[in-house]
Amino acid sequence: MRQEMIVGKPVLIVVDIQKGAGPGDVSPIPIMGSSDQMIANARELIAAARMADVPVVFIQEAHRPDLVDFGRELDGVETVHCLEDEPLTEISDEIGFRTDDYFIRKRRYSAFFGTDLAILLKGLKAETLILIGGLTDVCVHYTFADAHQSDFYTRVVEDCVIGSSWPAHEASLNAMEYLQTGARRTTAELLAAFAAREAVKLTAV
Repeated sequence: MRQEMIVGKPVLIVVDIQKGAGPGDVSPIPIMGSSDQMIANARELIAAARMADVPVVFIQEAHRPDLVDFGRELDGVETVHCLEDEPLTEISDEIGFRTDDYFIRKRRYSAFFGTDLAILLKGLKAETLILIGGLTDVCVHYTFADAHQSDFYTRVVEDCVIGSSWPAHEASLNAMEYLQTGARRTTAELLAAFAAREAVKLTAV
């Protein structure tokens, strides 16, 4: 059954928008194209969320330099990436990250797996999670699935995520929509929703 876009208290989850995956001309993680538009949309959404008092949680994938925590992650297409001692592993400078922001470091695809994200969201009294970032078909998808199974209303901003390929990106968005009808949303829709929340906040002052 289709629910409202935002139910109760929303939280914006910024998944792995980092400076890069690793040094060199060839990325250790395949990307479907330029991330410029995704970055621009993310910057706008993060700023709008702050204005509307919507909490923002930044997720960072990072692995120990001795590779001990990769597990089976390197059995597929990806090679070594996002090492803790690499400057590129840091959260992107382009999206408005601040040192006092909520920050979760993860070792695996899902932002819930082996982290304290669930505890943080409980403290924030979150009901609707809004996901942006990458990869659509990997970390965003696995985080969405865990959020869904944890009974959060979960939305993915389809023009503010990027996948490993266009077919994988689209298939993943469809899979998330299958789990929650109305999950696929746009930057414009969320900006309008945040602006409406900000207007209510200002009216209440």
